[in-house]
Amino acid sequence: MKIICFGDSLTRGVSVVKGRLRILKENYPAFLQELFNQQEENDVTVINKGVFNDNSDLMLSRLEKDVLNEHPDYTIIEVGGNDCNFNWNEIIEKPKEEHQAIVSLQRYLANISEIVKKMRDSGIIPIIATLPPLDPVRYYQTISTQYNPSIGNWIGKLGGIQHWHGMYNYHLNKLADELKVPKIDVRTAIKKAGDSINLISEDGIHLTAEGYNAFSMAVFNYLIKWSDDQIMTSNR
Repeated sequence: MKIICFGDSLTRGVSVVKGRLRILKENYPAFLQELFNQQEENDVTVINKGVFNDNSDLMLSRLEKDVLNEHPDYTIIEVGGNDCNFNWNEIIEKPKEEHQAIVSLQRYLANISEIVKKMRDSGIIPIIATLPPLDPVRYYQTISTQYNPSIGNWIGKLGGIQHWHGMYNYHLNKLADELKVPKIDVRTAIKKAGDSINLISEDGIHLTAEGYNAFSMAVFNYLIKWSDDQIMTSNR
């Protein structure tokens, strides 16, 4: 069985350690592979197709090369954090103008729908992962330091980045239900795994190795239960 983890930097395994971006070997696809190995599921291959700074526009453009041509059995789709982000340089230059997310909510949902359709047409089972949680306080601190402290005031007027992040996640959940796509609630699983200071990295949006481990456990537990349910249903 081949599983492709298709996503952005949270699939790739990006973290911030001592103020510097790093790609961790302890990413969620690597942890997932190890979990299957421990279960002596030697016929399972997990492939990491996460790309730093990706959004749903970019993932749709590389879908054929990175997923369809690989002919996996399952593909876990994780994307959204960069879609609902903003171009902070433009906001600093024109703080009084209206600004939109990098990928609008409508286009984000249309992209996910198209990705799901193309996978299904190719005989691949798509599985949607919800957006992992963020730490808004540390996220604000990061972008304020990187860009300008006034950014925080601008975001606050829109309800905070957690408002946008939560809104995209809410509609992603609804879309998964409408499309009848299997869905893994990694957002809740990571929140329940412990203190966010240990699970979310310094920048407030990427995960630590511990956070990626929690991500992988949520995916693994879901896949095991889901596959068992499929077997039971087919035997009725």
